[in-house]
Amino acid sequence: MAVVLTALAWFLPTLGLLVSSLRPASDVFNSGWWTVFANPFDLTRWTLANYQHVLAQQGMGRAFLNSFVIALPATLLPVLVASFAAFAFAWLDFPGRQALFLTVVAFLVVPLQMTFIPVLRIYNQMGLAGSLVGIWLAHTGYGLPFAIYLMRNFFGSLPGELFESAYIDGASPLSAFFRLALPMSTPALASLGIFQFLWVWNDLLVALIYLGGGSATAPLTLKLSSLVGSYGQDWHVLTAAAFVSMMVPVVVFFALQRYFVRGILAGAVKG
Repeated sequence: MAVVLTALAWFLPTLGLLVSSLRPASDVFNSGWWTVFANPFDLTRWTLANYQHVLAQQGMGRAFLNSFVIALPATLLPVLVASFAAFAFAWLDFPGRQALFLTVVAFLVVPLQMTFIPVLRIYNQMGLAGSLVGIWLAHTGYGLPFAIYLMRNFFGSLPGELFESAYIDGASPLSAFFRLALPMSTPALASLGIFQFLWVWNDLLVALIYLGGGSATAPLTLKLSSLVGSYGQDWHVLTAAAFVSMMVPVVVFFALQRYFVRGILAGAVKG
């Protein structure tokens, strides 16, 4: 029963947002979203005009594509770099391995806000401020400490005899990484990819700092923030814009949720 109540508590706001985004403006202002279920088959109480207005006239379609252009490389880069680094921390012997790993883990507690001014100064000197390359590198840097920690714990839980046998048969560390470690790490890679993708997709602060307010590269979160200022009283427009911004994270999470649970349990408990 507690699980059902918790699920309803999470689901009802999303349902209210979806229903409000599909109602005419006059109905949104004059009645609650739940009143639509008194006569749900009355088509005059449903409309797609809010989505047409948001996607065609307010630039949400362009912002939607910008979010994909930002989120996909900013997800793949830290997953790739963290996988290489985590395998080295877990299975390769080199001087200062533990100290270096502890240093990486210590970066998890560094507040994000402390890095904005120095990194932005470097970006201005290098011409990366306001560019897609700059935001990709920023998200990669901010995501690496957690990504390396998660993947190192998962790689460390793999059986050592497997790698010893591979080395006896002549495999190099690179071959062991690509042919043994990566194929067995699908749950951890999927959970890390979900974490990073959701973080980048929902990010507002990092995009605002490093991309600025330009509409050419603005992701959904920046566009939605500007709509709140321009359409603060037009709830029918804002609900449609908000639902557009949350559709992709919901689809990604439910598509990969089985890997997400397995990866989190393996990476968090073992190591």
